[in-house]
Amino acid sequence: MRDLDPEVKAKLRARAARQGRSMEAEVRLILARAVEIDEARPSIADVFLDEFSRHPVELELPERGAMSQRPVNL
Repeated sequence: MRDLDPEVKAKLRARAARQGRSMEAEVRLILARAVEIDEARPSIADVFLDEFSRHPVELELPERGAMSQRPVNL
């Protein structure tokens, strides 16, 4: 691998050796897993939509003129 920090390269080599793989095979596996995790993770919007759709709430909104207005004291 080019332009890789020597310390990172050494750690990758050691990790690959522990797993019985070449360094190239280890890097390919790491990258493949990273992509799978990223694709499997839902967006925060999807999480909110899913959560709130399970608990529907009906709110009664007051009529527009029915709200009392109070002066603001600053």
